[in-house]
Formats: sequence, C-alpha cells, structure tokens
Amino acid sequence: MVTTEQQTGSFSDLGLQPDVVRAAEEVGYEEPTPVQRQAIPLLLEGRDVLVQSQTGTGKTAAFALPMIQRVDPEERAVQGLVLAPTRELAVQVAETVHKLGKYRHISDLPIYGGQPYDRQLRALKRGVQIVVGTPGRVMDHIRRGTLNLDAVRMVVLDEADQMLDMGFIEDIEFILDETPKDRQIALFSATIPPRIRGLAKRYLHDPATISITSERLTVPEVKQEYVETGRDGKLEALTRILDMELPESAIIFVRTKREADELGETLVGRGYGAEVIHGDLGQAQRERAIAGFRDGRADILVATEVASRGLDIPDVSHVLNYDIPLDPEAYVHRIGRTARAGKSGTAITFVTPREWGLLKTIERLTRVKLERIPIPTNADIRERRVQVLRDALCHTLENEELERYASMLDGLTDQYGAGAVAAAAVKLLLDEEADLPEDDVEPEPEPGAERLFIRAGRKQGVSARDLVGAIANGAGIPGKDIGPVDIYDNFSFVGVPRRDAGRVIDALTRSGIRGRSVPVKVAVPEEKRPQRTGRR
Repeated sequence: MVTTEQQTGSFSDLGLQPDVVRAAEEVGYEEPTPVQRQAIPLLLEGRDVLVQSQTGTGKTAAFALPMIQRVDPEERAVQGLVLAPTRELAVQVAETVHKLGKYRHISDLPIYGGQPYDRQLRALKRGVQIVVGTPGRVMDHIRRGTLNLDAVRMVVLDEADQMLDMGFIEDIEFILDETPKDRQIALFSATIPPRIRGLAKRYLHDPATISITSERLTVPEVKQEYVETGRDGKLEALTRILDMELPESAIIFVRTKREADELGETLVGRGYGAEVIHGDLGQAQRERAIAGFRDGRADILVATEVASRGLDIPDVSHVLNYDIPLDPEAYVHRIGRTARAGKSGTAITFVTPREWGLLKTIERLTRVKLERIPIPTNADIRERRVQVLRDALCHTLENEELERYASMLDGLTDQYGAGAVAAAAVKLLLDEEADLPEDDVEPEPEPGAERLFIRAGRKQGVSARDLVGAIANGAGIPGKDIGPVDIYDNFSFVGVPRRDAGRVIDALTRSGIRGRSVPVKVAVPEEKRPQRTGRR
C-alpha cells in the first residue's frame, strides 16, 4: 500500500506532457498534492488504482490529468468515463476536465438528471471524448442507445462510497459491464468499507492501493470572511479592502504565476509596497522577496500556492484569497499563514458569482461559516483613516514627550485656541492623503454621460449604493463617475460615462446586482420615459 508522504516537485516530473502541464499551471496547480503525486504515474502506466482520499486533497486532478493525456483528440468517441454521485459534483468535475484539457482540444460533457435530454443528445451526437455523469442518467443513455462505451479506455468512480450509500451499486455494475474488459478503472473513495472492497475485487485488476490522510481542515484562530465581487471589479475591491484593513503584513494569493506578476506590478504602481513570489523565480529572487517582506520594506506579498507551504514567513496579519482556491486543503494551507504563535489573524476570500459553489464546498468541509463583508465605500475608508489618526493621537498623547512640539505652537494657541489649532493640524494631515471624493454614492455626472435603464428597483431591494457598487466593481468605473441614480418601484435609472456604457451593460448583465442578473439597456429620451413614482 502506498501511504501519504511529504514530497515536492512539479507536474512535469510525473510523466505528464507539456500541454497538459501548461493547462494545469494556468488553472492554478503549481505543485502536486500527495494524491496527485502518487496516483498520476500509476494511471499513466495504465494500472488500476484503489484510492482512499477525502474531498479536498486534489483528487479530481489526480484522475483528470492522466485521463486527458490518454485520450486521443482525433477520435470522436467516448474514451473516458467519470461517474459521480451528484449532479453538482458531476458539473464541477466536468468544468475541471474542460479547463485542464483545453490545449489537447478535448471535448467533455456532463450528463445528469434534471437537465433536458435534447441538450445531452445533441452533444453526444457531435461526439465527445470524456463523459462525466451520474449513474442513473448514464445508464438511461446506454439503454436508449445514445451512449456507446465500446471505446472507453479509462473509468473513474468518484466518491464511490457515497454512490453506494445512495443505492447506485446496481447501476454502477450495469455500466461497468458495458465497458471493454481491458479498460482501466480508478476507484476513489473517502472510506473503504467491505462493499467497496467487494466492488474493487470484482472489477479492478491487480489494483495499486493508495491511502491519503487528510490534514485537519480547520484554523479556528483565524477570522474568516468573504466578499462578493464581479471579476472586473476585483482589483478595485482589493484596494478598498487594503485601504480599509490597513494590514501590517498581508499575503495575497492568486492562482497563476502571470497573475502574481501582473497584480504585483499593479499594486506597486498604485503606491503599495508589494513583493511577488512564485515557482518561476530563482532561489535568489525568492529570498530577496521574502527578505523584503519579512523586514518590513514591503507589507504585501503577492504569491501563488508555493507560499502556502514550507516558507518561513512569520507575523502575517492578513491573508487575502484574491483567487479562491480550488480545494479546501489549499484554503486551509493558505489561511494558516496567519494567526501563528498564538496571535490572531484575518483571512478574506474574494468570490465571484461563478465561484459560489467553491465557497460552499470550503464551508462544508472546514465546518466554518465565513462571514460576508461588504466592499468598503469611500466614506468607510475616510472614516477608517480618521479613526486610525485618532488612535495614533491618543497613543502619542499617552506615551510621548510633547514639550518640544508644544513650544512650536506658542502664540497660535493664544490667538486661535488649542482646539482650533489641533483641528487645523488634523485637517492638514488628512488632506495630505485625501484622494477620495466627498460623495461616492450620487455624484453629478460628467458631460458626455449616458443614461441607463435597469429593470430592478425598490421592490427588488435595490438601493443607490447597490447600483453604484455593482457598476464600480463589475465594470471598473470609479464611483465619482457614476450618477445621478434614480430608484423607482420596479426599475431604476443611472448615469455613466458614455464611453463606458457598453462595458457597464455587459458587466451588469453578466454579474447582476446583489448576485442576480437584471436586464439593462440605454434609456429612451426623457419625454418617452415611464412616469416617475419617486426618487431615493
């Protein structure tokens, strides 16, 4: 039996072809997990495997990468079959296969109950190489004659114990009996009860057995939060949170090396002290980046997964998952960089509408409910700056010698009063760094604005703040350039720069408002607008 052991290396060391490795790295896989390191070479050899592994250990890539490499892209027949207990898991696995197989031009198809047959029939008729499905719907297609498994080379039973608990044993046996006798089988299960062993004994040929012990999926000392944002608004949301949180030291995790470089350059360009670390950097470059972060020359480290393990980075106050991790174990490793040695820490995860399922998986398997926080407004950030200055003033008054500085104010206090002089000093300090508009909710539009009609209003719970936030975050438009905003019972109007109108319509149509898609179009002239029912 192969057991868990800590190893390092890359996916190219496992026998995967460059185009498969490239896709894996772009998705965010930088270093193989134990189950990937042990299962992939065996599956590439054509061995049957019996793997005991919890969800969140990277098992999907452990079977998807070898399956993608073994499929012949030129043959328009089903060569890989993955059976999953639920349609949610089937969709998730299919999405992963699609991303990992893009450079080999592999076509895949999820088939599950609840989805119309005609859509699945059209795709099967065109020809797909990998099918990911629930046992019941796969069996239905076999019986209808719309799914032929004669060319199948590899079958994966994912979450096998859960499928047996749901009563799928007869369906699974029926499906396996329809596959060629020389096909390869990979059975993945969180537990290996007698029923699983019996299934393996009947259908697997001389299987290699792998057992992965999952780490404790919890970090109770960390305050765990998340923020909802569209993809186009993530950078603006990140900078607002940095300005609001004012972290002493923060690691920002992204999925790919290119994203790390780009985000690091962008943050430096905006005045943040940031270093970057990822697997393509040489040892000397990595050491310089870590040294700059450790000694305080940079308070932000932009990193790929490589920084979540094995690096000596103490005293991290914040971890920000700019890209939500693909599995819960990676999430735990990331946020474990903070709250060390008995200290507290904060982890904030950015979630787009398409990533909601990943968040729910993390919450379910870590048994932690992440707290939703809003994207800070400019008013919030101004108030935070005032509070920070108040705290600094209190600390200075209580702990510092001030006589030398007090003498500088002789005459001013007599003329204006001590309170007025102090207020003027505070104003100078705040105005020196004031780069936020006074009103970020309903500023006046600039010349050349376009008026947009949005099919959502008061009765749908929409506020001016919701509209401005959705546009600023989704389309990357500063709040000061948006407005005025008129809210009615069932629709709203908002002004945006004419040059950005198309981008705003695309962003709101794609990401919606408060997570719900809404119709948006350019408004008709004033005289043709519906009668107003009030403004807020």
